[in-house]
Amino acid sequence: MLSVCAYNATRLPLRAGRGTAAIQWRRWMSVRPEVRETTEAFDLPFPQAARPKVTVADLQKMHKNREPIAMLTAYDYPTAKAASANPNTDIILVGDSLAQVCLGYDSTSQLTLDEMIHHARAVSRGATHPFIVADMPFGSFGVSTEETLRNAVRLTQASKADAIKMEGGAELADAVRRLAHIGIPVMGHIGLMPQRFMLSGFRVQGRTAAGAQRVLRDALALQQAGAFALVLEAIPRNLGAYLTNRLRIPTIGVGAGNQTSGQAMWDDIMGTWSGHKARFARRFADCQSERDAGVQKYTEAVKARSFPSIEESYPDVPEEEWAKFLQVAEAQ
Repeated sequence: MLSVCAYNATRLPLRAGRGTAAIQWRRWMSVRPEVRETTEAFDLPFPQAARPKVTVADLQKMHKNREPIAMLTAYDYPTAKAASANPNTDIILVGDSLAQVCLGYDSTSQLTLDEMIHHARAVSRGATHPFIVADMPFGSFGVSTEETLRNAVRLTQASKADAIKMEGGAELADAVRRLAHIGIPVMGHIGLMPQRFMLSGFRVQGRTAAGAQRVLRDALALQQAGAFALVLEAIPRNLGAYLTNRLRIPTIGVGAGNQTSGQAMWDDIMGTWSGHKARFARRFADCQSERDAGVQKYTEAVKARSFPSIEESYPDVPEEEWAKFLQVAEAQ
């Protein structure tokens, strides 16, 4: 079903249950809806896919063929559209880092499940072909297997995410096994785990023989339990390469060297995060400077009354109609 936009009115389909023949008319808006097919799930404009939808099988095939996997983080509809615009994007992660970069929290552990659902739903509306993974926030898993299952089901149902991600090692094996059994794909996350930074600190993991053995133990346990992929964060390059060669499932590196199955980034590479820049982050764009320059130019134009210009304004009311208006208005 198509959304049809006209100059004086916008014709949009009503939501399910109000009658397919009914038409809802709205006044013309400054930002008109895009003329595209609507999604069945949300009844909203559906972006055009750059390639067929990515699946778990596709990701496993890429790992087997040593084809690098590109994962980007997205937090809302615009960033999901940006990530989906390029056919090279394989996975979108709705990361719990949104707690800091979007909501202004001090750490990821302050993010709630409701907040994650809110953002993941927006991402699902904007994403097209990438496989969507939603982070399980701190406290929504790990307390008990049953609670983990309930929260994972709620997150995937409400957000339309394709899979979930959980930070943790062998202790999560039972929950991963149960989730895989009921059909919810799980991406593990080992090495540095930001949700547990009070215990490990923000430092490289697996730098000793014992530390590397712990990371390997966690990786093997999660693979055995049924995880379809693993995020490897802040571990030595040679350990990242070893795990990738040892495991049957894809590995996504976040500071784990360039020999992992794939990489994951967003704010660091786009230049939108003004906080600490990690060693492993390379800046591919400077969106923050462009944004700040735009704000500066806009506010200067407003103060100078040079915006909006005559060309950017609607024509005046015709002289005859304006005279009628003034006659009535000034008599009130």
